[in-house]
This record gives sequence, C-alpha cells and structure tokens, in this order.
Amino acid sequence: MLKSDLINILVSKRGITQKQAEATVETIFESMKDALCRGENIEIRGLGAFHVKHYDGYQGRNPKTGQVIPVKPKRGLLFRTGKELRDRVNRANPTTARADGSSTDEDAA
Repeated sequence: MLKSDLINILVSKRGITQKQAEATVETIFESMKDALCRGENIEIRGLGAFHVKHYDGYQGRNPKTGQVIPVKPKRGLLFRTGKELRDRVNRANPTTARADGSSTDEDAA
C-alpha cells in the first residue's frame, strides 16, 4: 500500500476532498517523524509501536587493514507489531508456505 492509496481511501470512505485527505495524511506522518526525531516513542493501539534505540559509540576495525576506526553514537528505529495485528495477519492466510518450501496446510500431500 502506498501513501496515495491511503489518501484515496480517505476520499472514498470519508467523503473529503483530495487536498484535505493529502493534508491529513501529511500532517499525521510529519507529526510521527517529528516525534521520532525528538527521540519519543510512538504507540498505536492495534497496530504496533515505533521505538528509538540509542547505540553507543565504539571502536570498530577495518577488516581489510585491521585499522581501528571510531564509530560515532547513533540512533536506530525499531517497529514492533501489536499482538492484535500479529494475530490478524497470521489468521488471514493459514496456508502460507514455510521457509523450507513445505506448506503449513496439513491437507496438502
């Protein structure tokens, strides 16, 4: 799904104009980006949570030369799905194939 798909859904389900839908989606995403840049976590019930993880700086090595290289502290972004969404996704398609190529459907022989 693309951002344009979200906008089209808002237009069709809520009966608002295209510009209003675009502004709404942009406002939501910009607010989320700003909060994450400030280091705040975002939790959306039924969907999941975005967490900002802080990584300390450390001394790395160039594997080719063995030279010590300082690595600066940084922040990363993690997303954890909520239980409700995880259960819904797993329930939606019970006959998905496993990584080893076998099917999870026991009726398939």
